[in-house]
Amino acid sequence: MTVGLLIVTHHTVGEALLSAATGMLGLCPLKVEVVAVPNQADPDEKAAEAERCRQRLDDGDGVLILTDMYGSTPSNISARLLRNGPCAMVAGINLPMLIRVLNYPALPLEELAEKALSGGRDGILLARPEPYG
Repeated sequence: MTVGLLIVTHHTVGEALLSAATGMLGLCPLKVEVVAVPNQADPDEKAAEAERCRQRLDDGDGVLILTDMYGSTPSNISARLLRNGPCAMVAGINLPMLIRVLNYPALPLEELAEKALSGGRDGILLARPEPYG
């Protein structure tokens, strides 16, 4: 068994990131579901949808939830799921974070959450031009 992956984001951000990541990797090694939360969505309805996804994804090893902006509606919906079973939530999803998670599909939940954190942090850099000399 492996950890399931649930992506909960504004609009189609999650779908786009998953498409880019799986396109780069050529495969998707984890069971993944995406919940898109448009601005006009009912949070309770989306929370129920996300819970159904969480249940489908959990084969016994838990579910890693990646969401976008902490404190936003997708993040708040994701946080509700944490009390319903073995889950970990990481906010601030970006492409490096998702690639890192998909590269370590055999890790247990807590270690996979740490990989998500490190992938997200390590993937954010300030690039400066080389000095002219």
